[in-house]
Amino acid sequence: MIRVLVVDDHALVRAGFRMILDAQDDLSVVGEAEDGEEALRLSGELRPDVVLMDLRMPGAGGVAATSAITTGLPGVRVLALSTFDLDEYVVDALRAGASGFLPKDISPEDLVAGVRVVHGGESVVAPRLLTRLIGTFVQAAARPRWNATPGRLDALTDREREVLALIARGSSNAEICGTLGMAASTVKNHVTSLFAKTGARDRAQAVIIAYETGLVTPGE
Repeated sequence: MIRVLVVDDHALVRAGFRMILDAQDDLSVVGEAEDGEEALRLSGELRPDVVLMDLRMPGAGGVAATSAITTGLPGVRVLALSTFDLDEYVVDALRAGASGFLPKDISPEDLVAGVRVVHGGESVVAPRLLTRLIGTFVQAAARPRWNATPGRLDALTDREREVLALIARGSSNAEICGTLGMAASTVKNHVTSLFAKTGARDRAQAVIIAYETGLVTPGE
């Protein structure tokens, strides 16, 4: 059973998410929070597997709560939600450790699938949407989470750099296989290795690192 904490300042939105998620055999909403402070407290008490985190809330916002949860509770995955497709808070949330981003008007089926994907350790942000978000906001951000210098990538092999660049441009593992002529298992090994060397938690953070270190640039 995947245990979910729903965080939103609107009770009606929380009730809607609860209804959708609780209808699934493998999902259970274990709590609700109306702001970031309550989200942090309940995350510590309930230890959910996934937190659905609204980014724009009064008081303690979703970005600060995401950072506190992912830092203090590394086993808890955060899935960010926003009303806006191109929200500058999204990149801040990904930097803070969120495992993905979904718009609030997503279909119930995609919401359920997103929770499952994040719980499985992957990023739920659609690759091309992620690339657009990063290209729009990442270089103008004032508070990078990582040391945004080319030296950040010194530990990577040439092949790992190629794989990281393709991830940053929106390629899936299957597409990387076709581009580089490698087996799926080899690509997976390169991805795992470059995550470990750069400190990226998932594909979302790997894309940010690729942009912030200058490996790829917006519009490339």
